[in-house]
Amino acid sequence: MAPNRAIQATRSDGERSRRAILGVAARVATIHGLQHLSIAQLADEVGMSKSGLYAHFGSKEELQLATIDTAEEIYEQEVYAPARATPPGVDGLIAMLDIHLDHLRRRVFPGGCFFDAAASDLVSTTGPVRDRIVAFQDGWSALIRHHLVAARDQGELPADADLEQLAFDVTAAMALAHALLVFHGSEEALDRAARSVRLRLGRA
Repeated sequence: MAPNRAIQATRSDGERSRRAILGVAARVATIHGLQHLSIAQLADEVGMSKSGLYAHFGSKEELQLATIDTAEEIYEQEVYAPARATPPGVDGLIAMLDIHLDHLRRRVFPGGCFFDAAASDLVSTTGPVRDRIVAFQDGWSALIRHHLVAARDQGELPADADLEQLAFDVTAAMALAHALLVFHGSEEALDRAARSVRLRLGRA
């Protein structure tokens, strides 16, 4: 093999290894907590030495940030990308929330929603890791409001509808469903959340 091809193959193998490690990290973080995710713990999970992992991640914070990157990529593929098939508005919002609930039902992340789990774990911390989770949550909330504004502008909701209250109620249904799923294993809660959203948006 030519030297440059050997280098490219080594880099490709290293990238695949890094992605595989981060996939495990994203799943583990929803069970044990992103704050407690460490190189030593992850080394045990993937069957590597700590020195081998340090070759991929120089610090715990770098590992945590890279894990968030991976979780965002997974969420994009599992939820955001398919949700874009439905235009903004009531139907678009219901579709996005249904797909979100389905990703919980399918245990894409074994501990539930990666970002809800991380937000609970990092609530009393400060720094770039927490900031990334806050940014994701803010983006999720902004998407809900975007759908609601579109619904109002398209006449699907009354012109004087309290969109902030609607956004709060929809988010509360999602949060309660997630809590009941995580604490009690209740998939019925996911169905109830879907029905609650439809009732609140006039699509019973």
